[in-house]
Amino acid sequence: MKIIRLHTSDEVIIKKILQGDSRAERQLYDRYAAKMLGVCRIYIKDLHYAEDVMIQGFTRALDNLGRFRFEGSFEGWLRRIMVREAIDFLRERTQLYFENIETAEVPPVATGDIDIDADLLQLLIDRLPEGYRTVLVMFAIEGHSHKEIAEMLAISENTSKSQLFKARKQLQEQLGVLKRMENER
Repeated sequence: MKIIRLHTSDEVIIKKILQGDSRAERQLYDRYAAKMLGVCRIYIKDLHYAEDVMIQGFTRALDNLGRFRFEGSFEGWLRRIMVREAIDFLRERTQLYFENIETAEVPPVATGDIDIDADLLQLLIDRLPEGYRTVLVMFAIEGHSHKEIAEMLAISENTSKSQLFKARKQLQEQLGVLKRMENER
């Protein structure tokens, strides 16, 4: 009887990579590429640029694989690399514009009765200005605090809060338009 290996752990694959196994590199890439492209795509509108950033992130991860200590999940470690790469890309390619307003209450975005699928939500997020989108994704999706966002983007905590406030307000307005359009049908 032949035993078919159904799943190889990340630890086994990483150890093979560290020993120079290029097939293991491919296996790791195949396992995480789609998820990591999704992470990059949240930050970067253009799919082609998001893919470039994802590949750059994998290259950085493989170059620094010896630093991974197996103390947390590999996926989480890789995800942090992808987020940093996406933010670096945004800094280099575009001037992130952050409007500064006084500290604001951050209202939740309510979808009401509208059914929103992931593609529509991504489209609405893509329509936000770069600064709004970056802070929204870092706060609402990645779960960073305003202090962490401020440090990563070299802005003040109040600027982070104001960007989130404005992003949510603009999303709320876009959802209002969609709701009105749906009600008119």
